[in-house]
Amino acid sequence: MPRIVSKEDFPVGRIRQYLEPGPIVLVSSRHRGKNNIMTMGWHMVLEFSPSLVACLISSGNHSHRMIRDSRECVINLPTTKLTEQAIGIGNCSGASTDKFEQFKLTAQRAHVVKAPLIGECHACFECRIHDEALIERYDLFILEVVKAHVAPRPLHPKTLHYTGGGIFMTAGKVIDESARFEPLMLRT
Repeated sequence: MPRIVSKEDFPVGRIRQYLEPGPIVLVSSRHRGKNNIMTMGWHMVLEFSPSLVACLISSGNHSHRMIRDSRECVINLPTTKLTEQAIGIGNCSGASTDKFEQFKLTAQRAHVVKAPLIGECHACFECRIHDEALIERYDLFILEVVKAHVAPRPLHPKTLHYTGGGIFMTAGKVIDESARFEPLMLRT
């Protein structure tokens, strides 16, 4: 039987270390002939069909304007092998740095959008802005994934998760409990 866990007060400004929703992603964009990449951890799936993802991209970030103006981007999923690049990309501005060149990443042509795929990433999701109602007020982009590219192996790659304060975790052991679910609950 589970037991009650003792708890202490905790600063509300640091709760992200427990609630961060998913892996670090590299968001690539293209506008006016220039490519850019940003490291992002604030995203979540909103809907299955159409496939909608919400991304928080600060208006102080160079990518914010590029994505808002071009109305598209690519969400690229790096594995832990790209930890150094993910940190480096997050610590410089695309306004003054060609991040593809600086971090030796391969810009590949996307199929639907003009923003490039990152060749070294495990998965790449081509996106277009679906709803811009929350961009101005909250810097929240509602994106629709219009094309997905995923490496067939490994099925569950080791991904990097940021918990704030310069601390990362990696994806842990896979626990398959699919046999315990009702079939309707496993639609995705």
